[in-house]
Amino acid sequence: MTAGSRGPTLIQDVHLLEKLAHFNRERIPERVVHAKGAGAHGYFEVTQDMSAYTKAKLFNGVGKRTPLFVRFSTVAGESGSADTVRDPRGFAVKFYTEEGNYDLVGNNTPIFFIRDAIKFPDFIHTQKRHPQTHLKNPTAVWDFWSLSPESLHQVTYLMGDRGIPATYRHMDGFGSHTFKWVNAAGEAVWVKYHFKTEQGVQNLTEEVAAKIAGENPDYHTEDLFNAIDRGDFPAWRLYVQIMPIADADTYRFDPFDVTKVWSHKDYPLIEVGRLVLDRNPDNYFAEVEQAAFSPGTLVPGIEPSPDKMLQGRLFAYADAHRYRVGANHQQLPINRPKAEVHHYQRDGAMAGGSNGGSGVYYEPNSFEGPKESPEHRTSPFPVSGQAASVAYDSDDHFTQAGDLYRLMDAEEQERLVQTIVNAMKPVEREDILIRQIQHFYKADPDYGRRVAQGLGLEQHLPNG
Repeated sequence: MTAGSRGPTLIQDVHLLEKLAHFNRERIPERVVHAKGAGAHGYFEVTQDMSAYTKAKLFNGVGKRTPLFVRFSTVAGESGSADTVRDPRGFAVKFYTEEGNYDLVGNNTPIFFIRDAIKFPDFIHTQKRHPQTHLKNPTAVWDFWSLSPESLHQVTYLMGDRGIPATYRHMDGFGSHTFKWVNAAGEAVWVKYHFKTEQGVQNLTEEVAAKIAGENPDYHTEDLFNAIDRGDFPAWRLYVQIMPIADADTYRFDPFDVTKVWSHKDYPLIEVGRLVLDRNPDNYFAEVEQAAFSPGTLVPGIEPSPDKMLQGRLFAYADAHRYRVGANHQQLPINRPKAEVHHYQRDGAMAGGSNGGSGVYYEPNSFEGPKESPEHRTSPFPVSGQAASVAYDSDDHFTQAGDLYRLMDAEEQERLVQTIVNAMKPVEREDILIRQIQHFYKADPDYGRRVAQGLGLEQHLPNG
């Protein structure tokens, strides 16, 4: 609406003002990590009853199906970054169970770089951009890793062949952390989750990944959508490792240390069921961008472990969603449980539905409002020691990284070493390189020697 053919525009054109004002607010803050991602709907079907280990109904009863939503993602890049970068992939599953939602928020790796949540912001800062140049900073990356030797196991995994999956469909997924399962009798076990892809593990070489990144930075996103669209539904088999509670005190590695794995010889994989993705989102923003996962979203029979990283994530993830999406993000259709929710949360921005109506709004009360379910209280667990900044007992950051290196065949070892050398060459300080090479050497002398040779720093190794 203008004053004549030449204007000016009138402020009473409320439709123009509304359209422009809404446009300015169409975006919500992207995730600090896992910003670039894709998702799909599907179901989980139980193939082996787990009631002996957990009372969680979604894992009980052969043939039982539970609807779910999965979001895959890269970790470090922005929302417009390329899918085929060398990076861990997020593997987040939201089960819409009859007891409420259960979120299993993991990665495509069974381990992680750090094991103390207070280091997480610093670690992610090194993966982001330099505050002056706004460029990626290899010196910061390797400085942090060299000063955090617990990262060596994950660094070896990341720099190996599985560091660049061919597609989201051709990678495994893991809960990564240790969790606790509790059965109806109150008996508990420790558990780790493994999703094994039925499509087979396939990876990209550095050269092919770089080519695809330039030609189609949304390659993985497109592949997932097109596969489901043509009826080629991707699937994974869920297995668990189960550890008796008492074993945690005697196992040769701390079972709550997320930089370590449990040997499959000690705790074999047990099949639980099958995850299938068979429906694409109708709207990316509403379903993928606003999907909010938290490892603190649990159901009866599944509880946290003392894993220090997991303990930090229990708070951080839900808090990120309160900031990014809003206090009532759980009311959005993609996040809302299929089961009826009974609680006393009220109000807040964008409160949907009846907002509790005229019902009672406090507890305890005399008006038959929702009551706590004592049978679903977290199972008791012992705690001990003095409150202090206490690290894990073990400082063996090298055995499992060396084991992983020795599991690789000669060609994969060669690719691993070359990838590491290429990644470390831009590092600006030699002392950082030397410190990191010594970590590789402690994991396996051949591993360290070959990286040192690639960087021309053999003289800094023992007997160099």
